[in-house]
Amino acid sequence: MVLGRADMLAGTLLGTALGDAIGLPREGLSRRRAARMFGPVAGHRLVLGRGMVSDDTEHACMTGQALLRSGAEPDRLGRSLAWRLRGWLLGLPAGVGFATLRAIGRLWLGWSPATSGVRSAGNGPAMRAPIIGACLHADPAGLRAATAVATRVTHRDPRADDGALAIALAAAHAARHGAAVDPAALLAEARAACQHDESRRALAEVEAALAREDTPAAFAARLGLARGVTGYVLHTVPVALHAWLRRPAAFREVVADVVALGGDTDSVGAIVGALGGTVVGAAALPDAWLAGLCEWPRGAPWVRRLGAALADAYPDGRARGPAAAVPLWWPGLAIRNPLFLAIVLGHGARRLLPPY
Repeated sequence: MVLGRADMLAGTLLGTALGDAIGLPREGLSRRRAARMFGPVAGHRLVLGRGMVSDDTEHACMTGQALLRSGAEPDRLGRSLAWRLRGWLLGLPAGVGFATLRAIGRLWLGWSPATSGVRSAGNGPAMRAPIIGACLHADPAGLRAATAVATRVTHRDPRADDGALAIALAAAHAARHGAAVDPAALLAEARAACQHDESRRALAEVEAALAREDTPAAFAARLGLARGVTGYVLHTVPVALHAWLRRPAAFREVVADVVALGGDTDSVGAIVGALGGTVVGAAALPDAWLAGLCEWPRGAPWVRRLGAALADAYPDGRARGPAAAVPLWWPGLAIRNPLFLAIVLGHGARRLLPPY
């Protein structure tokens, strides 16, 4: 089945949101503790059977808005994303990675988007990469330039560059080939683009694990991540790529596979969800998971409008030119963010209690 462009790009963003929301309640827990507290991964568990999104989805949406305003022209993209990150921090989000926090602080102090990034190999840039790859899947040079800009505004370690580019290339392959993506071709392209030997070795491990037919749990254990996947980009990205490449169109199952691993579950779930959503499209995402997503003002209808706008601006995998951003009622975040913080703090308090 050939997906419509708007359905595909909405799938990338809504897949991000669902993977993020399903993974968020288990973030920071070991695999064993998360299973004891929540049981199998079957749906939303944040509050009353509903889910909310974290910074992973917010960054993906900000990147989508910046792609609209810039037409993927690198300097304009960097400036647009930088201003969105500045404003995002003013909204007092509940979760901010330390590297991202320092980088946004530098932006506010006058650093340019080209110099604001800090030396970190965290997985923050990888959460912004799928929508870039899905939008620019027919423009390899534009994809690489846009991914580099979106990475370096916060992170300047070459391993962060490599990880984000590998995920952008995976999303581009998903946009071009759907479930017929060729793992060997994708991984070869990603390895050839890497700057760092450690990145190339990590991608070779993915290919070897696929050949061995490792389960996600077995692959994570082989990487020393039996207790949970860390936020190090060369842990997050290989685990996400391996799980998705095993079953590119099995959205629900692949998200459940990586969330069950424990650790940085919202980020790994968001990345896998974005790749799976690009393959299956928004219309094929689990209805119950979508219905349980309790978000505003960046709710599912708004995300679908963003996907449609990106489809108009990037109709064939290339930029048509700058376009208007999708309006978002920013004052709503002053209501949403404190509520989200209270819920997250409540989860933190709950973790002080059994089962351990």
